Amino acid sequence: MKSFNWNEETEKAWNERADFWHENSENRWLNGSRKTVVPFIQARLTEGSHILDAGCGDGFGSLLLAENGYQVTGIDISEKMIDRATEKRLHKHVIFQKGDLTALHLDASSMDAVMAINSIEWVEQPLQVLEEFHKVLKTDGKLFLGLLGPTAGPRGNSFSRLYNQKAICNTMMPWEFEQLAQENGWELLDGMPVYKEEAKKLDTTNLPRILKQSLTFMWVFMLQKK
Repeated sequence: MKSFNWNEETEKAWNERADFWHENSENRWLNGSRKTVVPFIQARLTEGSHILDAGCGDGFGSLLLAENGYQVTGIDISEKMIDRATEKRLHKHVIFQKGDLTALHLDASSMDAVMAINSIEWVEQPLQVLEEFHKVLKTDGKLFLGLLGPTAGPRGNSFSRLYNQKAICNTMMPWEFEQLAQENGWELLDGMPVYKEEAKKLDTTNLPRILKQSLTFMWVFMLQKK
């Protein structure tokens, strides 16, 4: 019986979803749950910075960063996603490559920032990815990381773990990731909630951060390498 290989299964899953993702990614970044991510980064990262898009998918987020003045390297484990990116997301300031976030083939201290939106959940060892990000960032480099929040609903890709079956998705709550990062070489600088329409109707102004996070579809962290 073939042993379970997390990376192989993850690549297979995202290769199968590549066409569907490609059809919908532009809308996600321009009108959907990711529309505030690039503006959030723009307000906090100097134009011209070199940024790694970790888990770039079909590359539309990388393209937006490049169009807003950044030098971008996009990496994804799915060969079909990288194919879509190299075919469709052409820009002189973007390069794409297939790669594993737990073992980045990039020079140490070569990046000013990392953008990782809904990608760290798809690795077997999230802490290992944080260590890789730490390695490739320059001193005081920034990490902009989006993590699905509680209102994103049950994670079909990780639910099978409750039956003691293999899964390829690590469901984490934003406060869990926040603690993991702060205990392992990262300083929390800022954060941004992404709410579903129903939650936008609530006044969350005076709520503690953990309660704001509990209402989110996604929470975007800004962290700095210590």
